[in-house]
Amino acid sequence: MHQLFSPIEPYATHTIEVSDGHRLYVEECGTPEGIPVVFVHGGPGAGCENYHRRFFDPAIYRIILFDQRGCGRSVPHAALEGNATGQLVGDMETIRVQLGVEQWVVFGGSWGSTLGLVYAETHPSRVLGLILRGIFLCRPRDIHWFYQEGASFLLPDYWHDYLQPIPEDERSNLVEAYYRRLTGNDELVRMAAAKSWSLWEGRASTLLPRASVVDHFANPHTALSLARIECHYFMHDSFLEPDQILNDAGRLQDIPGVIVHGRYDVVCPIEQAWELHKAWPNARLQIIPDAGHSATEPGIVNALMTATRQFAMRFR
Repeated sequence: MHQLFSPIEPYATHTIEVSDGHRLYVEECGTPEGIPVVFVHGGPGAGCENYHRRFFDPAIYRIILFDQRGCGRSVPHAALEGNATGQLVGDMETIRVQLGVEQWVVFGGSWGSTLGLVYAETHPSRVLGLILRGIFLCRPRDIHWFYQEGASFLLPDYWHDYLQPIPEDERSNLVEAYYRRLTGNDELVRMAAAKSWSLWEGRASTLLPRASVVDHFANPHTALSLARIECHYFMHDSFLEPDQILNDAGRLQDIPGVIVHGRYDVVCPIEQAWELHKAWPNARLQIIPDAGHSATEPGIVNALMTATRQFAMRFR
């Protein structure tokens, strides 16, 4: 069973100005002459964590991590203006060009798989390979499952807490009801809604309870950006055309790919990975029998580490 590599620190950090007043935090770890790999974090709005650096052999990879618009160490924090999928794809290209990268491996999970797929379908010639975890297609049905009805039947105790900020007469559209609170002027209401939204996701993310995951989602800085930005995206169909990722999957056919998905993923049910694999049969689908959604679960860590090692041998 593969474990994460030892903790490392960046050898370079950058602040990159993009459109609409956003400034992105970008860091590089590992070896400057290594295989470029870009880590695409989840959410949208979650930001990077230090352990994200550790999926890659630092002696082989040039590891590039960035906090997407409005989250992590990027500013302005939790900002919604100028924050849409197409702009995030453009930001990845800006980072690639500014860092002098010709092609890179794209590694992403959950929303990171969404953005990674849209980026690869938009710029396939720039992608050496894709390593994706917890596939999130961002279709209306996927949002409805987790935020309206579906996952609620599997986790009724956690769902009860998620409902608390919303009066009963507004529960027919919970995303819309949360959006009103997350974008309102009352700071106490906004923060309470953010913590409730974020904790629902954190608690649902692992097959077995994992305090470190819940603590990350409960952090007020993370909760505010995660809840506001996710809700903003979901109110706008994630700024995607209907079935966009599956319809454009033909553009991935020449890109080597690995899809890792937990059998018991409640946040993003495995049907999404299955549909992607059918549309992109050249990718290898690995179903982890004892895992949910989180990248921290041992079986998922092992599969992702195996994939980065295999790509290291392939692209050296």
